[in-house]
Amino acid sequence: MAAQKEKLIIFDTTLRDGEQSPGVTLNNEEKVEIARHLSRLGVDVIEAGYPMASHGDFDAVHRIAKEVGPLMEGREKIGRPAVIAGLARATPGDIKRCAEAIEPAPLKRIHCFLATSDIHLKYKLKITREECIERGIAAVQLAKSLCGDVEFSPEDAGRSDRDFLCQVLGKMIEAGATTLNIPDTVGYNLPEEYGELIAYLKKNTPGGDKVVWSTHCHNDLGLATANSLAGVQNGARQVEVAMNGIGERAGNTALEEVVMAIHTHPDAFPVYHTINTPMICRTSQLVSNLSGMIIQPNKAIVGRNAFLHESGIHQDGMLKNKTTYEIITPETVGVFNESLVLGKHSGRNAFKDHCAKLGFPNMPDAEFQKTFEDFKALCDKKKKVSDGDILALLSNQITSGAVTSGAFFVLKDMQVVSGTTAIPTATVIMKDVKNDTDIVDAAMARSGPIEAVFEAIQRVVSRRIRLLQYEVSGVGEGMDAIGKVDVKIASGPQDQINGNGHANGENQEFEERLAKATFSGNAAHTDIIHASAHAYVVAVNRMLSWESDEKAKANSGRSLTEERKIDV
Repeated sequence: MAAQKEKLIIFDTTLRDGEQSPGVTLNNEEKVEIARHLSRLGVDVIEAGYPMASHGDFDAVHRIAKEVGPLMEGREKIGRPAVIAGLARATPGDIKRCAEAIEPAPLKRIHCFLATSDIHLKYKLKITREECIERGIAAVQLAKSLCGDVEFSPEDAGRSDRDFLCQVLGKMIEAGATTLNIPDTVGYNLPEEYGELIAYLKKNTPGGDKVVWSTHCHNDLGLATANSLAGVQNGARQVEVAMNGIGERAGNTALEEVVMAIHTHPDAFPVYHTINTPMICRTSQLVSNLSGMIIQPNKAIVGRNAFLHESGIHQDGMLKNKTTYEIITPETVGVFNESLVLGKHSGRNAFKDHCAKLGFPNMPDAEFQKTFEDFKALCDKKKKVSDGDILALLSNQITSGAVTSGAFFVLKDMQVVSGTTAIPTATVIMKDVKNDTDIVDAAMARSGPIEAVFEAIQRVVSRRIRLLQYEVSGVGEGMDAIGKVDVKIASGPQDQINGNGHANGENQEFEERLAKATFSGNAAHTDIIHASAHAYVVAVNRMLSWESDEKAKANSGRSLTEERKIDV
């Protein structure tokens, strides 16, 4: 008789480790919307962020705990809402702040961590093994007194001494930890090695049979998914993953890859999942649109080419029987090729119903009305409107609403002149939200109209800005396809433009941090220049918001050198 399968806990860290991807900065509205989609997707635990990082991060975690924590839509077969988790270092301040942030959630978890490898103990923490154990015990005991569900992660476990790990983890179980997460923090381990580590720790840690063992693998060698699955084969019953595999450096284990590997090979694993797989691709697209992290076309499961067949031999086989070259049907992960049956004559109720099917069931009235108007305008420009087009409009609205609510500048209008011989010029009208005034400026650029628009925006905001990345991709096919623009920017040499309050080396420490920080923005429109301008303004507002937050922290006495992003 076959052994009964156990439930695999899907712990999603898109909003914590995923947001640590270079250049990714999500506003609170965007984080809440992603959390809603993760809840509908069927994720068991949502790691909403690192509350101690900033007031903004605390507010985002608190909102997710309050607004997303109780949701049950799409979770009927799971039978309970998602657990909302927050990350905390093994310090009293972090743990108390985390407990406060997640307090509104019906189900909540404190996830605390402490490095255990000799490399980290010696060079980063500068403490002994004994001090490490004492600090860990104190942290877990405090967390347990504030929350019944406590997860502990020994940072850099993949390079830690195994026997010392067993000793540390045994003490954490005694202190009250209910989940033990084993991070391959630097993506160093091989699958056989990592699987063996999980099995060894589970067998040799005192009390190891009383807790849930978890994987957290990074993709530096392209082995994150393989390592996570090896961990599951060797006793792990939780996997820490991120949508599209985003995260520090080369990223985290991709949620969609682990889930679909288990889904496709149900007899090969001792576990089952409760993910709503038809929600995978629309959640993937939302995360990509809001984060600015473009999905590579050949990305497994969610890439544009994942279900395309160009080879004549493959096409012939597909025509005869799809299973000849298709191990997963597109519909299983939510890929549908039919165009939207709605059009410019469709009413609000039909459109609202379709938005709900795409994962947006409870849109605020103002947000829905703007999206509906954009949809009608798009129908006038395009012969066929697809689900991808609608998702692009919805993502636009989320980004626009999140940025506008805390914007420094809003683009009101622009005019661009270009030609084969004329020098491209651009005039923009932008609202200075703080001073409630409109500013008009113009610029010329020899490289093209988009550079002219960007230059004019820089003149309005009185900043020099470096454009690090500019990418255009089409949503759908045809000459009338929506163009999606993703930009990444960084602050330029501010000695060229004064008047922004921190140029000319007033605060060297702040300037050094600003020089390293990157900010992304994206927008979609049938007019590429229009999309480019709005994406650029989104990124600029994120940069100005970051600067405002950093200055507020400095004025409140918090050190600017305190690390905002934590790698576990």
